[in-house]
Amino acid sequence: MTERRLPPVTQLAMASLALVVAGGIYLSSHIPQHVSLAPAIALLAASAVLLAVNFALLARVEGFAWARFFQVAKWAFLAYALIAGMIEYAFLRNHLRGGALVVLTLSLVIFAVHVPTLIAFTVARYDVPASDAGHAPA
Repeated sequence: MTERRLPPVTQLAMASLALVVAGGIYLSSHIPQHVSLAPAIALLAASAVLLAVNFALLARVEGFAWARFFQVAKWAFLAYALIAGMIEYAFLRNHLRGGALVVLTLSLVIFAVHVPTLIAFTVARYDVPASDAGHAPA
């Protein structure tokens, strides 16, 4: 059985997450002093571009198990939205304001979207479509 070629969803997602984490570490290491937002914004923008590219490449995959993907993604997204919400609450509770809050909030959005995408992609890529279920190797 040959494995079909899929876009590098995992690699792009991990690169995107690494950029967001690097930006978050940069900002967090300078708070509460004044911090230049330019490096964090650049990392966030690069991460957002990778997120968009990742979704565009994934959307072009023919015969992908989209039903399984969305079945897994919705529950994973619920969990990660809750996690991101708790982190956001910690930012607000610690009186983070201004540009740093905006950049970290947008970083959390990318985190809360990309991780469920990774989980759902990992499950869906190995799903056997219903029409091929009878032909699956034993």
